[in-house]
Amino acid sequence: MGPVRPNESLSRREAIRHLIRTEQIGTQEELRERVAKLGFDVTQATLSRDLARLRARRVTLAEGGMVYEIEGFPMAAPRGGDLERVRDMVTHIAAGDGLVVVHTLPGAASAVARALDAAKLSELLGTIAGDDTIFLAPARGVAPAKLVKGLISVWKKGMQ
Repeated sequence: MGPVRPNESLSRREAIRHLIRTEQIGTQEELRERVAKLGFDVTQATLSRDLARLRARRVTLAEGGMVYEIEGFPMAAPRGGDLERVRDMVTHIAAGDGLVVVHTLPGAASAVARALDAAKLSELLGTIAGDDTIFLAPARGVAPAKLVKGLISVWKKGMQ
């Protein structure tokens, strides 16, 4: 390989960013093959440097396996898209005086909380996830019951 032009590096990193945001890619070899199909000939060392520059990391999926993700760049999906994908992991939602509690299948709380955070709901300030329980802090002025009602409408489940 000859010298790499700066624009080529930027284009390659943008292609990697796009692939990670739109596909579930679990290994560097899998990513290298996908990048090669887009016309970028990269070595494993170059790919590792690109992943480090993009601040990509491997995360565990609730359903098993690992995939790359880039912090600050959630998978491209319409608002609620990730929430709809995790709906079957949610078993119960309840409103308290100041918080909402979401119960999930064992081991799924992290994936559901990540989907909630990525959805950037204006009614939600933040989440804290355990193994099968998530605490949701409603945004200032939002009643927990209103947040529950909104989540139920997104998940289309008759949870109470």
